[in-house]
Amino acid sequence: MSLEIVYQDEYIVCVSKPNNVVVHHARHSRNVVDEKSLLQLLEEQLGEKLYPVHRLDRKTSGIILLTRETKFVSEFQKLFTDNAITKTYYGLVRGHAPEKLVIDSPVKGRDANVHKDAETLLETIHKITLDIPVKPYDTSRYSLVKLTPKTGRLHQLRIHTNKISHPLIGDPKYGDKNHNIMYQENFNCENLFLHAKNLEFVHPFSKEKLSLSVSFPKDWELLFEKFHWTI
Repeated sequence: MSLEIVYQDEYIVCVSKPNNVVVHHARHSRNVVDEKSLLQLLEEQLGEKLYPVHRLDRKTSGIILLTRETKFVSEFQKLFTDNAITKTYYGLVRGHAPEKLVIDSPVKGRDANVHKDAETLLETIHKITLDIPVKPYDTSRYSLVKLTPKTGRLHQLRIHTNKISHPLIGDPKYGDKNHNIMYQENFNCENLFLHAKNLEFVHPFSKEKLSLSVSFPKDWELLFEKFHWTI
């Protein structure tokens, strides 16, 4: 597997993480033997060890930032804690979503007993109605949405879209099983349709303003062609 590298300098490497790849294996992980993590794949491809600044869910694809040395991690993590970095995601959701909506709803943190404030800006880019029945309706409706999280909680975008009754297609935990099956059967698409597309920030060392973007996965491109959608 050759990973898409969109930017690198002496401090960082920015790559596109595929669907269903963990960033790194947790200690005692059951998957250590049978699959490679993003960090392992990158070490094989680039011949060096890298250190993640942030995380993406296993099932989420898209842009991720890593440093070349551990001593650089804290400076880049500060961009996230200070809300000095803009993260832009795209999602395919069930139904016709609102044109624009701020979703302000607490989300459980990694400590499942504690809810933390979470905010996401949703903007609808395209809508479509398909002549494909999904119970209990004779047709099915979907929206391509742009998601800009203002906070970075665990599963925030997946929870927030479900909260407004527009769950992401392909989400096995927060999604709609009937619509997920429809995409598998009609489009051969099984992955979660949540993609981290862009990162914008001022480089803490070079002071250069960077706007970095990765390509959409193949299943997204397939649907864009079928639905006549462009971004």
